[in-house]
Amino acid sequence: MASHPLLIVVLAAGQGVRMRSALPKVLHPIAGRSMLAHALANARAAGAARLAVVVAPAMDAVRAEAQRIAPDIEVFEQVVPSGTANAALSARPALERHRGDVIVLFADTPLLEATSLRALLAALDAGAQIAALGFEAPDATGYGRLLLDAKGRVTAIREHADASEEQRRIGLCNAGAMAFRVVDLAALLARIGNDNAKREYYLTDAVAIAASDGLTTLPVRCTPEEALGVNSREQLAAAEAAWQRRARRRVMEAGATLVAPETVWLAFDTAIGRDVTIEPNVFFGPGVVIEDGAHILANCHVVGARIGGGARVGPFARLRPGAAIGASAHIGNFVEVKNASVEAGAKANHLAYIGDGRVGEGANIGAGTIFCNYDGFNKHFTDVGKGAFVGSNASLVAPVKIGDGAYIGSGSVITSSVEADALALERARQEQRSGWAAKFRAVMGRRKKPL
Repeated sequence: MASHPLLIVVLAAGQGVRMRSALPKVLHPIAGRSMLAHALANARAAGAARLAVVVAPAMDAVRAEAQRIAPDIEVFEQVVPSGTANAALSARPALERHRGDVIVLFADTPLLEATSLRALLAALDAGAQIAALGFEAPDATGYGRLLLDAKGRVTAIREHADASEEQRRIGLCNAGAMAFRVVDLAALLARIGNDNAKREYYLTDAVAIAASDGLTTLPVRCTPEEALGVNSREQLAAAEAAWQRRARRRVMEAGATLVAPETVWLAFDTAIGRDVTIEPNVFFGPGVVIEDGAHILANCHVVGARIGGGARVGPFARLRPGAAIGASAHIGNFVEVKNASVEAGAKANHLAYIGDGRVGEGANIGAGTIFCNYDGFNKHFTDVGKGAFVGSNASLVAPVKIGDGAYIGSGSVITSSVEADALALERARQEQRSGWAAKFRAVMGRRKKPL
């Protein structure tokens, strides 16, 4: 592929009225990140040297999201919502400064792959001045159509509302993204008129204008899934489902086992090693890394956590941000870990909360144990040493340190640090009163009022 500086303009000005939401449409998430973030990530992966985004007026949240993802991005406003060509032309200062290729894509098509963007650039290298992304639709209703000549070049793109009955029978549909190797793209876009059913300025009309100037437009095909646009909650759910199917397939191809793939939910950045087994009904939010050979049992919820090689997590475990589970460690049913490390070989097998702390290598955390980390104002740290044994139903009131090899008796409330290899107990003396229960029942039975 020839080397040309690449500017990618992302159109993100759509209001998303059908979303029925206070959140701008392109900020709705797919797999844990916004649709805009997906578009910008694909732009970077395609080799963009410069990025620009076009937003609607007063969309400060969209502007902020774009700048968070790409601090060097240029942001432009489409003052009046009058079509996609007008939106692209809103970035005119960037277009006029740029000397190289330009791709225009849409932020509400989150499934578009960087490989398809690179294919558009390859079409430019093959001699086109414009490359248009298209797909073969089983049902083309509502989509613009790519009109081809006898040599397979695109002569025009006709919106569905403006297409003839013959043109509507064409199956090759417009996927939205277009690439340009045109000397003065801004001038070309400025020639687009609004003589159409919606009285809008269509970016797709650039093709017919370019053809009249003797320029060549070539079609590039992508899958129908990549062209899926999001304009409603139903379409958002469909895009999420399609993204998940794609991600699960890649995870399994990389060497992990998903026992029931359709029940495992991945985030955009989930990293899963080889020979990992994931049982049904597991949710991964952003920031999860799972190393080789780990086993995630059913019904776990994991966000912002790292799980070491050979570790066993679940069933019904929750790992929150900052959880770091060491190699061959065990996190069992109804155990929650937050901002804490559970080192190699350590175990917390039942009904425990481990927050803001460390569990040393080979230590055991008994059932019902709580790290009491919060005093109502601040979080405090609990440090359980290597090989320590914490008995069931213990409360460790932070800040506190349990030394290596120490034992904590069941039911204890530990408020002071415990030295290595010591036994710490904190219990009231057990008292027994013979016959008390029978007497109590007799007295209360006489006092009981009828229902």
